[in-house]
Amino acid sequence: MALQICGIDEAGRGCLAGPVVSAAIIIDKNKIPLGVKDSKKLTEGKRKEFYADILSNAASYSVGIASNIEIDEMNILNAAMLSMERAFYGLAVKPDIVIIDGPAVPKNLLKLDSLKVIPVIKADERVKIVSCASIIAKVFRDDLMVSLDNKYPKYGLKKHKGYATKEHKKNLLKYGFSEIHRKTFKF
Repeated sequence: MALQICGIDEAGRGCLAGPVVSAAIIIDKNKIPLGVKDSKKLTEGKRKEFYADILSNAASYSVGIASNIEIDEMNILNAAMLSMERAFYGLAVKPDIVIIDGPAVPKNLLKLDSLKVIPVIKADERVKIVSCASIIAKVFRDDLMVSLDNKYPKYGLKKHKGYATKEHKKNLLKYGFSEIHRKTFKF
């Protein structure tokens, strides 16, 4: 039987509002759509197009979330690791190998004897299965932030998705923090 390989990446680490979202995916390398790359290097339209293709061809995928409250309580790195663990444990198919974007590895994944975990810096650019995870995490989080714009319209979340844009900073200074803002972040 072929080894099951999983890619994991996160989105929203540098935002001022909302959760950090991670995606874990197992997909046959021959079913990864041509042109897939790091979500940050794709247009929103292309990400959504790839998102649908990737999900329809995945053997298994899962999304894990760490809230803005968890981010404030444990810091962004630990919250990102928690969201990655949640994504991993949500998979219906358990992989043999996990490739994670970045130098850090969620500590609970290291405890699994039967699992080989490989951290790769810039894996979202260099490893196609991690690019797929990057796209899933980014589209899922962006859609979530757009839906939160209905509840918090004065912040412009639909436009900047919680990132630290000039407009977002200006609105934060004008209106103060909402319940979805990360209160420990400085800007």
